[in-house]
Amino acid sequence: TKDNKVYRITRSGKVEYSRILKDYNLDRQSILDEESKRIEEVTKKTIKFFEKYKIKDENIQFRFLANVLKLDYSRVESMLRNEEDFDKILLFISTNHPDQYPNYISQEKFSTKYRIKESKLEYYIDEIIGNNIFPIKFFKISMPLDMDFYFQENERLEIMLRAITEDHITKLTYLNKLFSRTLDMNSTVNLILDDICRTLFEEGLKDSLRKFLPNYINYLAYKIETKRDLIESYDKLEGIIWQNIPTIFQSKSDDSMENQFKEKIQKIDKEIDLNPNNLDLYNSKIKILIYFNQYDEGLKLLDFMLGIFPENEKDIQIKKAFILKSMTKVEAGLDIINELQQKYPDDNDLVNYKSYWLQYLDRKEEAQSLIQDLIERIPNNGIYHDTYGEIHMYFEEYKEAIKEFQNAIELANDEWYIHQTYIKLGICYKELKNYDLAVESLEKGKELTNKSSIDPETKEKWIAIANLFLLQIEQFF
Repeated sequence: TKDNKVYRITRSGKVEYSRILKDYNLDRQSILDEESKRIEEVTKKTIKFFEKYKIKDENIQFRFLANVLKLDYSRVESMLRNEEDFDKILLFISTNHPDQYPNYISQEKFSTKYRIKESKLEYYIDEIIGNNIFPIKFFKISMPLDMDFYFQENERLEIMLRAITEDHITKLTYLNKLFSRTLDMNSTVNLILDDICRTLFEEGLKDSLRKFLPNYINYLAYKIETKRDLIESYDKLEGIIWQNIPTIFQSKSDDSMENQFKEKIQKIDKEIDLNPNNLDLYNSKIKILIYFNQYDEGLKLLDFMLGIFPENEKDIQIKKAFILKSMTKVEAGLDIINELQQKYPDDNDLVNYKSYWLQYLDRKEEAQSLIQDLIERIPNNGIYHDTYGEIHMYFEEYKEAIKEFQNAIELANDEWYIHQTYIKLGICYKELKNYDLAVESLEKGKELTNKSSIDPETKEKWIAIANLFLLQIEQFF
């Protein structure tokens, strides 16, 4: 007390003292000793709490202790005078954890059993989980009938969930950049769901997890996006992988995007009005529509273009097929390719296109058989070898892909696409852990990309792909 010159260090004071020790970079043992004392005091109180309320489940005990150590009562002490009520609130959170499913206790039953006002329990659960009054992030999985399960950021479950989610997002980004795929988040969420329901969560939580995952993915993306100093190569790699993810679950129809779209369309429409027979202007408009996901408008424009430029039917129909693929209507795209083949049976490029479409549909044997037959008939065409390499690569047959990419380089070292071939070759070497050849090929690909006369957007895309894998390789040196 102040009169007797005796001072008691409060719990918040001990937490702050521990923080100050760290800030002043004092020796590790001093910090550990002080933290050990705090843990010992909290543990003694916790044991008494368990005994009083007959808490015997070791998993609940462990989660409760972890929560008590991280969520300091002093932060809410001015509002919540009874510390035991605070412990009961943490007990509710610790009890209703996904690992406990299907076991669950409602707020009503809990408040009756542990003698705490239901309104108080509800208020502080919302403050802790929803309003983040503590510097600890909690996630909530909501089930029907007001069943909510809670887990903490950086606990074992969340670390494993994050690892699985990041693995799938990374794969999605690689394939999207490499094969010009549209980011198909629905199928990725389904893959994540299948994975986590085999390893982390009960199957009964699957529907609720389906609703939970989009927000969780956006949260992870936001965390990466807000990192200020991407110094280490892995951090930079994370930044590249996650940079476009937050927009996936949002419509591109917000004000800024809508204004951009209108501005670009108005500009290109004026140019078309002045030059109505300029095919390049129409193709530019198609690119704008695709960028803003206006696929239906793109298809309408292509149909209109067929009437104006019938001599360019094949190219226009191929563009239709690509838009349909972007709309995940891959079969419809293949139908267009098949119709074109019937009309132009001697066009070998259509055979090349068809092999791609069979690959998109995961029809591996048909895709490989078709392109192999084409190469046997026309062995000296580098782009067909490049296609065959991509198909092998898509199905993770990297040794076979390398052979085809090397053939393409030997046959067509000065062709417009060869910068891509080098980059794909480098990726294959990387997957086979031949990092020296991987770096050599990727750097060569970047060099050729910078020298090429392709449009800036495509150039930027291929440099991004090369950098993506070069950054990943840096971790192994």
